[in-house]
Formats: sequence, structure tokens, C-alpha cells
Amino acid sequence: MKIFKFTKGDFFGGVTAGIVALPLALAFGVQSGLGAAAGLYGAIFLGLLAAIFGGTPSQISGPTGPMTVVSAATVALFISQSTDGSVASVMGAIIASFVLAGLFQVLMGMLKIGSLIKFIPYPVISGFMSGIGVIIILLQLFPAIGQASPQKTIDVVKEIVPALQNINPWAILYAGLTILIIYLFPKITKAVPSTLVALLAVTGLSIVLNNSVPIIGDIPQGLPPIHLEGILAIKPEFYQMILEAAATLAALGAIDSLLTSVVADNVTKTKHNSNKELIGQGIGNSVAGIFGGLPGAGATMRTLVNIRSGGRNRISGVIHALVLVIILFGAGKYAALIPKSVLAGILITVGIGILDYKGFRHIAKVPLPDAIVMIIVLLVTVFLDLLVAVGIGMVISSFIFMKKMSEISEEKTKVKEMGELQREEGWSDEKMPAYVKDNVLVKHLDGPLFFGFDGGFTASVEKLKDIMFVIIRMEKVPYIDQSGLYALEDAILSLEQKNIQVLLTGLQQQPKNRLEKINLIPDLIRRDNIFPTFSECVEWLRDKCPK
Repeated sequence: MKIFKFTKGDFFGGVTAGIVALPLALAFGVQSGLGAAAGLYGAIFLGLLAAIFGGTPSQISGPTGPMTVVSAATVALFISQSTDGSVASVMGAIIASFVLAGLFQVLMGMLKIGSLIKFIPYPVISGFMSGIGVIIILLQLFPAIGQASPQKTIDVVKEIVPALQNINPWAILYAGLTILIIYLFPKITKAVPSTLVALLAVTGLSIVLNNSVPIIGDIPQGLPPIHLEGILAIKPEFYQMILEAAATLAALGAIDSLLTSVVADNVTKTKHNSNKELIGQGIGNSVAGIFGGLPGAGATMRTLVNIRSGGRNRISGVIHALVLVIILFGAGKYAALIPKSVLAGILITVGIGILDYKGFRHIAKVPLPDAIVMIIVLLVTVFLDLLVAVGIGMVISSFIFMKKMSEISEEKTKVKEMGELQREEGWSDEKMPAYVKDNVLVKHLDGPLFFGFDGGFTASVEKLKDIMFVIIRMEKVPYIDQSGLYALEDAILSLEQKNIQVLLTGLQQQPKNRLEKINLIPDLIRRDNIFPTFSECVEWLRDKCPK
């Protein structure tokens, strides 16, 4: 592991990424309900350990929008079940969820699940990420006007209109100025991160004007203590909630991180190790959780900042974490003065950046089922549950895909008379005599036989005329699953009931193995009725058909 492969670009990339990470870590910590320090601790421990043990050398990890949304929901859920409505009383359960999520990610990496992420369809990812962006924006509307936000997005929608009657004008001014600076400052220069400029400038203005706006408040200085004592006192009724929260965080963190890894690959022209990346993320999230840090994932924006500043190796991620440690030790008392509305402005721009504008632009041009999947996933993500949204999207997408593949396979699957094949192949009457043509039909299968392929196969069998043999050509059937096996069995049984003998040609190894394992061969189809080629089958028929 070449952690200490070092270039000047790695140093500047790590420093720049650390500076960019500061306001985001503070903002995500506040949004989570655990405080700004939790965001910093998460960025430090996850950023350090994922860089050392992960599989994407240029990646910068820390709290992200999607992970913070789930973390905030987890914190709110445990608080709602607490006796006194405080974070302290359920801190053990919260820490357990974060640590277990990291352990799940390590397990996912060891089981090599990382390589399966690529099978998530784009409409699911698009709807999910856009949904996350909408959630972040909605949850920051109340802090932007100087009020505490409801925990659920549906409550934000219900209560936002009454809340507008009690706006803190200074809070909304600071949020607006923050957003303007973030978007306009890069037009002047990109040498300094506009997010950091907005944080410092608007916070400085707030201190000078000394208005009455909600601020972050005290941030502990120095490294945090280990939080393990509360885990031993967790109530049994929290066990299921902990497992569900941990599974959601682990799955979301895996998706979030590996999507960022793909982005890093595209920019650096390298290839990440998905499973190793999950192990690194899991170690980082578990250790961060032990110290009360917010769980996170590979962060796209910070990773791109690192790469564009010259960072290519693991040491850049380590430097990014060390920059945050230095800030934690020296600037905690100043960070306490940051208005929450400034952090809300920062997060609103994060939410806007997460929205999939490409997907929205093409929504009327892509296939209708894909557009429907994207919209459903987006709505379920925003108003119900993130992991449920991905699950629903995957199920719908799978059914759509299987239906389309089944239709394509059945379109290519044809029943032909031997005379038609004779004309196509240019065979002579000697090779294809009339007594063979009159007694044989050919069923040509094209493509895998799977659970979506059934009706067209069995229905076509019922329409066969009075013949003696049916040849099922399987040269283009590379794979057959259980449903395909039973569909084939039903078709053969239907033919046998009509005293029609079935012959198979071109049987590939996987279908042959499946047919033998459930004894379709030789119980239903004799080995003598299986031929390597269609021509050999025709030769056999010349001797078997009545003349």
C-alpha cells in the first residue's frame, strides 16, 4: 500500500479539499442534529481511514448530503423514542447504528458486493440523487428564515406557509448572501473556494452587525472522547431500529462512495477497486462512529477539488484530514459564531448541485417506463424512505427489463416448416425429401430462457398441426433458469400428449447441465433425441420418418 507516494499536487489537493470540507462538515453536522462537531469528527476519521484503506487513491471522503439525510432521520427516530427527548439519552443507540453501518460495509467489501453496484439502472440513480437534493433543500428552508426545521420533509411542506409569517429578516439575508457569493465568486477567481469565502464573509458580517440570529454554538476543541459506554446500555426495543438504520446507511454509503469512485476514474483515467473501497469506507465509518462522528461516503465535489488541485494519491486524503484536525484545535471557538442560516445557504447550493439536470432535460425523450421509474423513485425518496425508493426502483426496472427481453426473445422465436427451411438453406429434395417435410416442424429459440419467457413458447405449441416430430433448435440459447426449464418442460409435455416426438439440436453446456440436473434428460428427452447440429438431426429423420 503506497500511502506515502507524494507529489506537490497531492499536498495542494489535500489542503484545498480540507478547506472546502470545513464548511460542509459543519453544515452537515448541524443538519444531522448531533452538532457541528459531529460533522468535523466524521470528516476527520472517515477522511483519514478511507484514504489509507480504500480503493480509490484520489477520493476524499466525509459526511455527504445523502448520508446526512439518513443520519438526521436516524437521530430524529431515536429521539422520538427516548424518555426525555434528548440526544444524550439515546446516544448509545445512535453510535451503535453508525458503527454497525461501517461493519456492514466492511462485510460488503469482503463479500465482493461492490462490483454489483454497476447493475443499478440509471433512472433509479437519477431519481434517488435528485430526491436527496430535494430533501436537503426542503430541510434548509426553515433554518434559512431563522427557524428550527421539522425533521420530515412532508412536515416542511405542510408548515412552510405558516412559518413565512415569522421570518427573521437577518437570517434570510445571510442565507441569500451566502448563496450569491457561492455562485458569483468563482466568476472573479477560482483560486479560493467560494464556499469558504461565503462562510467567512457572511459570518464576519454577522459578527460586526451583532444581529439576533441562531448560531452554531459551542464546538468542543481537541479530539473527542470514545463513546462506547452507552452501547452497553441500549434497550432491547432499539435493536431492530439499529439494524434497519445501519443497513440503510451501509447501502447508501456504498452507492454514494462507488458513484464518486466512478467519477474519479473518469477524470484521472484510472480504475478503482470497488470492494477495497467499501472496506476502507466501512473502517472509517466505524471508527468515526466510535468517536461520535457523522458517517459519510466518498464526496464527489471534494474529490474533484482534490483532483483538479493535483491530488492523485492516498496522501492527499490524509492531508485533507490533518487540515481539519488543525482547524479543530485552533478555530473551534470562532466556528461557534457561524449563523445557522449561513450553513443553510451552503447546504441549499449542495442540494441544487445534487439534482440530476441531465435526467430532467431528457425526461420527455427517454423511454416512458424509464421516466416513470425516475419520478417514482424521486417521490418515494423525498416523502417516504431512501432505501425503499431504491428497492422499488430496482423491482420496477427489473420487471420492465425482463418484459422487454422476453418480447425480443419471443419475436425472434419462430416456428417454421421444413419446406421453408429447405428454401432458405438451398437444400436439394434428396437431402430434404417430402416425407420429412410433411412430418416435421422446427421451433427456433433465440436468446436465454428466463422467467419472463413463457407465454409465447407454450401458446405456440397448442397451434401445431398433426405432425410426428418437432425440432427445438437451441444453438442460440446460452442460458436457462428455473422458469425457463419449466416452460420448456410444459411445452415438451404438451407435444408428447399429442404423440409428437421432441428433438433438440445445438444444446449448449449450461442448458444441458440444467436439464440433466432436474432429469428432463433422460426422463423426458432421450439422449438419442439430442443432436449436436441441425444437419445431423435431419439425417436421422430421413431414416425415422415414414415414407
